[in-house]
Amino acid sequence: MKILITGGAGFIGSHLSQRLLEQGHSVTVIDNLSTGSLDNIASLRQNPAFTFVYDNIRNTSMMGMLIKECDCVYHLAAAVGVQLIANQPVQTIETNIHGTEVVLETANKFSKKVFIASTSEVYGKSEKSPFREDDDTVLGSTIYSRWAYAASKAVDEFLALAYHQEYGLPIIIARLFNTVGPRQTGKYGMVIPRFVESALKNEPLTIYGTGTQSRCFCFVGDVIDAITGLMNSPAAPGRVYNIGSTEEITMNDLADRIVRLTGSKSTKRLISYSEAYGKPFDDMLRRVPSLERIQSVINFQPKTTLDQTLNYIIEFERQKMLK
Repeated sequence: MKILITGGAGFIGSHLSQRLLEQGHSVTVIDNLSTGSLDNIASLRQNPAFTFVYDNIRNTSMMGMLIKECDCVYHLAAAVGVQLIANQPVQTIETNIHGTEVVLETANKFSKKVFIASTSEVYGKSEKSPFREDDDTVLGSTIYSRWAYAASKAVDEFLALAYHQEYGLPIIIARLFNTVGPRQTGKYGMVIPRFVESALKNEPLTIYGTGTQSRCFCFVGDVIDAITGLMNSPAAPGRVYNIGSTEEITMNDLADRIVRLTGSKSTKRLISYSEAYGKPFDDMLRRVPSLERIQSVINFQPKTTLDQTLNYIIEFERQKMLK
């Protein structure tokens, strides 16, 4: 198959590109490298079945040419990372909403199947646990720019579902819960690469807030299994699916575990959200997915434990520091 991946030079996109090439597909990636990196796809560019296009997904003429020639689209391009979202809310909103508009409109024109990467942020501040796909969303006040990301991705979901309902466009939406693994950068606020880098340097691990907030981290290889499984399932289109792990951990315990696994002498340092982001910030205490729906369709279950995932990341970061 000929497959187009938007945002394919990013962390998840590069792993997806690699997997699809290994399966014998032809892969074209479009990325403006705003948060992606050529380093992520350096080894892939030697493959004759791989094509990289440096451009913006809001370029309608380019997207028209690329989508016309492909068999399906994995739409991963988005403004991501809590730090980036807090600092550049305009870019977040415009990239996420208009970029998805272009992808869906063009895919519909040429009747192409589309995977839409959404986020667990859509659930907002809901205190219900675990989160199920049909649950209500509870977003915070518009004075907090972090909710611009959740709102923009919710609009993406509404639009994708509307294309499916009105035009029959085969779409699949996945809400990703804290995907982690090698190649992820801490530059935009991702917590595990930040913690690992600090631990390897024996520097304090900076925890935002109280450290009692918890998350479920899922290894990128398992996430790719879920994404490709959904795209290959004839029963999957037209619905929203959670993708993640149910292994929950607080930020305090995560920091302790990374210190232990790295053999670091690092200490922990708590700072307020206002100090971290330079403005008032709203957060949620827990974020745990229900996996019942995706299990009913493709029998998905993460295979990689958090300790295994952390060890993969630690080794990757160690090797990177030696270069």
